[in-house]
Amino acid sequence: MHIKSLKISAIALVLSLSACGLTQEKVDETRTWSASKLYSEARDELASGNFERAVSHFEKLESRYPFGTYAQQAQMEIAYAHYRQGDQPQALAAVERFIKLHPNHPNVDYMYYLRGLINFNDQLSFLNFLARQDPSERDSKATREAFEAFKQLAQRFPDSKYTKDAIARMNYLVNAMAQYEVHVANYYLRRGAYLAAANRAQAAVTEYREAPAVEEALFIMVKAYDALQLPQLRDDAERVMRTNFPNSVYFSGGPKKSEPWWKFW
Repeated sequence: MHIKSLKISAIALVLSLSACGLTQEKVDETRTWSASKLYSEARDELASGNFERAVSHFEKLESRYPFGTYAQQAQMEIAYAHYRQGDQPQALAAVERFIKLHPNHPNVDYMYYLRGLINFNDQLSFLNFLARQDPSERDSKATREAFEAFKQLAQRFPDSKYTKDAIARMNYLVNAMAQYEVHVANYYLRRGAYLAAANRAQAAVTEYREAPAVEEALFIMVKAYDALQLPQLRDDAERVMRTNFPNSVYFSGGPKKSEPWWKFW
């Protein structure tokens, strides 16, 4: 009986020590950290690419010290961490939350810029480069949203240090949207939907007059109207094309294969 009692006591002791160990493991090491230490550690995690841990630290910082500059900075950093992690929905949600809570924050221009970058990189990712996929062949929704975000930045904060880059990206995105229309027009042309091809190419010419894709759009219009046996419209399109692109490669059999136009960033 004595031996059995000792065994029970030993088992109880082991279980007690195990429970103690589990309790110790669950203790939050950050519980005694100051706002400055939490922020510093979170920044270190972010710099090291430990995005989930960085977000966790920033969220604790915001929760424990809600009143002060650290909390506002943490909100911005959370958006950036999600962006770096490639979590577009969470990043956009964090950006929108910050803009709504702090519309007059001295660094709110950066959040408008980040909103553009999030959508821009959804449209133009490194996976596109690896797959050699023209982003104009994808749905243009992300392109338009990125363009609108950069446009808001340029309009609201013309003197922002981010505006120059935003405008450069806007110019790129205009070309991307025009090329998207041309890609669709080409799709219709190849399948014999000549009226749809002409209309889509016309949309590109009308909406994106300065884009490089206008040259090809005019050429598609010439071919589509010719196939539709509409000589007047065909000749009008060709005249506009020869006036604006007198040395167009399309007059001599089309462009030679080269690096995609969209390899910019």
